[in-house]
Amino acid sequence: MNIQRVLEDSELLADYRSLTDVALRRRLEPEHGLYMAESAKVLARALAAGHSPRSVMTAEKWLSDVERILGEHALDEVPVYVVPDDVAERVTGYTVHRGMLAAMNRPADRPVAELLAGVTERTGSATQRDGDPRRTRIVILEDLVDHTNVGAVFRSAAALGVDAVLVTPRCADPLYRRSVRVSMGTVFQVPWTRIDDWPGGLQELKDAGCVVAGMTLGEGAISLDELVAEDHENLALVFGSEGHGITSRTDRVLDRRVTIPMMGGVDSLNVAAASAVAFYATR
Repeated sequence: MNIQRVLEDSELLADYRSLTDVALRRRLEPEHGLYMAESAKVLARALAAGHSPRSVMTAEKWLSDVERILGEHALDEVPVYVVPDDVAERVTGYTVHRGMLAAMNRPADRPVAELLAGVTERTGSATQRDGDPRRTRIVILEDLVDHTNVGAVFRSAAALGVDAVLVTPRCADPLYRRSVRVSMGTVFQVPWTRIDDWPGGLQELKDAGCVVAGMTLGEGAISLDELVAEDHENLALVFGSEGHGITSRTDRVLDRRVTIPMMGGVDSLNVAAASAVAFYATR
């Protein structure tokens, strides 16, 4: 195992510097082709998904866990930097409670067409518990800016059988540290990519046979129960930003506009909660 004990800040730890500077990390990580995996569970899930680490930074007491996880994937040559707690805090900008951080090589974004082909291949021969052919469910996140919400949506998507997630150009990064942590590493389980042509790229989903339904509070929307009753074989669900919801440009090209009826004087749900409700209802 390639273990190096680092007793002070050095260039060896450059990938881990200033992790609390969100603006800096949003720019730096994609530019340098990396992302951060925080905690043993997240690292294990990233490796299980075939992602490769550049290095790992950990405290002495967690070293055996790091050795075990890397050893399970024959990654003995990956540098493991063992640092005191105060060095980790100075480098990252916060107290690292979760034992380890791994600087991971960021996978290249896949073309939307390739992602859709993979979904079709996986679901074409699959069946549901009742023996019927398995239906396709794709999720689109339009301009969500909160990394916590993005991570929560991915966790629900993984738990409730969503086949793929598409994120628009202005959506928060699913591989940002907070998104990965909140998702519990499920961003590595659910296939996803960026849909650069937005909202024009919706036509590609329609051409693939998807009914595109946007979740909205706008007038004239059908209820989620009504959408479920339509029983679409291939469905794409669009969720808009936390503040303004789906943009007017996107709204104009939807096949369905859908709302979750509210009670008790509540006008809406947080996007992460609304997505979980919609995923379960349309599963």
